[in-house]
Amino acid sequence: MSISCLTVILLSVFLGQVSLADQPQTMRVDFYHTGNRNLELFSLDQVVLEPLPWPGNMLQPIDSTFRGKYAFAVVDPDSGEVAWSRSFSSIYGEWETTAEAREINRTYHESLRFPAQSRPFDVIIKKRGEGNKFEEVWRARIDPNDYLVHQESAAYTDQVIVIEENGDPATKVDLLILGDGYTAADGDEFLAKARELTEILFATSPFKERRSDFNVWALAPSAAQSGVSRPSTGVYRDTPLGATYDAFRSERYVLTTDNKAFRRIASSAPYDFVEILVKSEIYGGGGIYGLYGTVAADSDWAPYVFVHEFGHHFAGLADEYYTSSVAYEAPQQIEEPYEPNVTALEAPAKLKWRHLVGKETPLPTPWPKEAYEKHSLAYQAIRKKMREENRPESEMNDLFRANQEFAEKLFSTADYRDDIGAFEGANYQAKGFYRPALNCIMFTRTELFCAVCSAAIEDVIDEYTKAPD
Repeated sequence: MSISCLTVILLSVFLGQVSLADQPQTMRVDFYHTGNRNLELFSLDQVVLEPLPWPGNMLQPIDSTFRGKYAFAVVDPDSGEVAWSRSFSSIYGEWETTAEAREINRTYHESLRFPAQSRPFDVIIKKRGEGNKFEEVWRARIDPNDYLVHQESAAYTDQVIVIEENGDPATKVDLLILGDGYTAADGDEFLAKARELTEILFATSPFKERRSDFNVWALAPSAAQSGVSRPSTGVYRDTPLGATYDAFRSERYVLTTDNKAFRRIASSAPYDFVEILVKSEIYGGGGIYGLYGTVAADSDWAPYVFVHEFGHHFAGLADEYYTSSVAYEAPQQIEEPYEPNVTALEAPAKLKWRHLVGKETPLPTPWPKEAYEKHSLAYQAIRKKMREENRPESEMNDLFRANQEFAEKLFSTADYRDDIGAFEGANYQAKGFYRPALNCIMFTRTELFCAVCSAAIEDVIDEYTKAPD
């Protein structure tokens, strides 16, 4: 049976009446990303034709948001015309900012996905350099007609579940919810959690107002044992996706570095974005722009973490908190960040969200920073000690609730609590970076995105669902 015939049959299994017949196939370039703080190398692994048609918006082939640390382009080698481009971030891009990158080399497997091309092309990766301007760091010539281009089969299609279907994947944002650490007996539990967190996402603005622009799919290949690895406590699991706590030795950071397994599993469903639910009650998660988000699905804080990490993965939003410990080293110099929701405020008149700032709102914007920091730093010390003692998660949850209650009460009487301004403290730094609002999902465990983050999210939704202006 031909690949094209197989694709039609497989699509009919779970896409109902939705047709992707006019879309090209999905092509993927897999590569190795190697280096340290001072050296960076790229090596081609393989070129893959995924089993399903391209699920993306063909009306917007050129990225208009440029949110990530990297960007790639598919370019005609003769004319220089760009056929497709997108920005992205990566695990390597985060790792190279850790202290470990000063000492050793590491290699991460990564992928670029785009509509399949019919003629040879160049794939170009650019990275932000001085002034956060993109500079070319790798170029490879790809022949899509080479017989070594791997044609992947849809191995997990019969396990894909429709959570929400609002139309043709080519004109919708396709969110794939993957499960890791779920046994065959845990299947109903995964599905219930996927549906619950989908409802949480679409109860949160601006996703609430744009719900009809999304399709949501779910897939959880069976694991041999329930749960995922948490090496810092001696827990190890061999799961289909390889998700694990302790990424970069940060106890709450959940990632998978098994990109081959991740892509192989995900390719059985149409997807633009992915959230991975890990079967665990221990607070944790992660999110990387253009790669995936993760969340500990059984944690009391899963609703918040799911949405917060999706903000990173979907819209390239920066973390606005700064008192929690992180693995990344502080920048040697402060420069204007490329993320849409943080600023160095070098020129207040040119603030990137200046149009949302009221005439009476001062820049920088005063807030009870000293009181917040005094409480938060004490809370973080208690949190660290409790994790070291491996205290019950119920006690951790009580601590998290008490901390959030303090913040909400403190902020409730602040002068500019409802304003968009420039509040110092963001991007893991107490000084030098500013966030747009006093509070936001990207700052504390609250339930709302600020106006700046909401606008950034809507820009991405538009890129995946509309024609360019």
